[in-house]
Amino acid sequence: MQRFTDLVEKCRGAVREVLPWDLCDRLADGDAPLLLDVREPDEFAQMRIAGSRNVPRGILEAACEYGYEDTVPELAAARDQEIVVICRSGLRSVLAAYTLRLLGYEKVCSLKTGLRGWNDFEQALVDDAGMPVEIETADAYFTARLRPEQEVPVPGRQRGTGNAR
Repeated sequence: MQRFTDLVEKCRGAVREVLPWDLCDRLADGDAPLLLDVREPDEFAQMRIAGSRNVPRGILEAACEYGYEDTVPELAAARDQEIVVICRSGLRSVLAAYTLRLLGYEKVCSLKTGLRGWNDFEQALVDDAGMPVEIETADAYFTARLRPEQEVPVPGRQRGTGNAR
């Protein structure tokens, strides 16, 4: 059975990735690609890279095309523009970048390690009001919080009795 990580790895082979420090250098040079954040709107509202555009992965395909309620004209018109796809950890962005490539976007890449890596590199994040996010706040956001039922099952162990990883 194929798992989520298997799918990501399969797509990663067809997607270019950019490291946080390389993107930081490009932004500092004024060479700004379209920053496409594919997290959910509530995640995006909490923190993001300044100037990024939110298009949740769930509507990505329709957002790329004119004529749909979910059309994002800036994205639909960006087929020849460089796009950096962003998510929390760099996994959803790989899948989204792969999808964009299938839809004919050739200058697309994924932010390797996602916003977590961006934060680890101590780069600025802003909230919905455009205010800087404190590093401690971002660190708390990036700390995994699995509910007991989300833990990996371990034979002989009752769910919720400790992290199974």
